[in-house]
Amino acid sequence: MLKEFKEFIMTGNVIELAVAVIMAGAIGGVVKGFVSNIVMPIVGYFSGGADFADKKIILSEAVVDATGKVTTPENAIMWGSWINTIVNLIIVGLVMFLIIKAYNKTKKKQEEAAPAPPAGPTQEELLAEIRDLLKK
Repeated sequence: MLKEFKEFIMTGNVIELAVAVIMAGAIGGVVKGFVSNIVMPIVGYFSGGADFADKKIILSEAVVDATGKVTTPENAIMWGSWINTIVNLIIVGLVMFLIIKAYNKTKKKQEEAAPAPPAGPTQEELLAEIRDLLKK
């Protein structure tokens, strides 16, 4: 069983999948930073200085005791954070679209560059040639 597991892990598909997952995590961090540090401040600027990350609908306020310690945390719907996530999704989708489009473009060039193999005689042509040889 250990040998089968080793063969499974060492196949190209599993290794490629592992690399893809690691790269996706790294790219996710880059995209999240891009959205929160670059895109959302620009959106906030054009929307009158609003920072969407802090936008929320408070369902119940936090309860604080006399010493200033929070006894019950605030209960809120963080809709601004959700907007940031949607912008993040759109940017990731756009980047993936551009990557796949560039990949398909290079793939088409490779397919066009490969010459078609010369067409051999068809079955009918071969049978006709055999027939002619038999007649002689």
